[in-house]
Amino acid sequence: MHAKPVLLASMVCAALLAAGCGERSPSDNMARNDAATAPRVPPPAANPAAPMTPPADAAPGAKVAEAITDTALTAKVKTALVAEPGIKSTAIDVTTKDAVVTLTGTVESSTERAKARMVAENVQGVKNVVDNLALKS
Repeated sequence: MHAKPVLLASMVCAALLAAGCGERSPSDNMARNDAATAPRVPPPAANPAAPMTPPADAAPGAKVAEAITDTALTAKVKTALVAEPGIKSTAIDVTTKDAVVTLTGTVESSTERAKARMVAENVQGVKNVVDNLALKS
């Protein structure tokens, strides 16, 4: 007979605790309201016309950023060459310095040479292409 009141008291305590878990303090509601009414500032938009290389008077870390940019350009040019039908891209080496791409290696024809140069020139961010490709004899 003593177990029924204890069981009943436990159930009441559990119900009260469960009901209290959903309540928030007034400060929680204020923080939520402040966040909901605060003006939203959009992230800065990327400027596609911005130069890919930093100015000469940039901070020392700018050389690292420039090297990363050159590496990314090299990868983009290599990817574009691989994707282009009619170019044996494995025979073409690509290097980039200050957004100037240099193509070296051997190609089968002057048509393949012109096509490789055109593909490299059309990669966004490339300033110039130096064509050091040789025709296979």
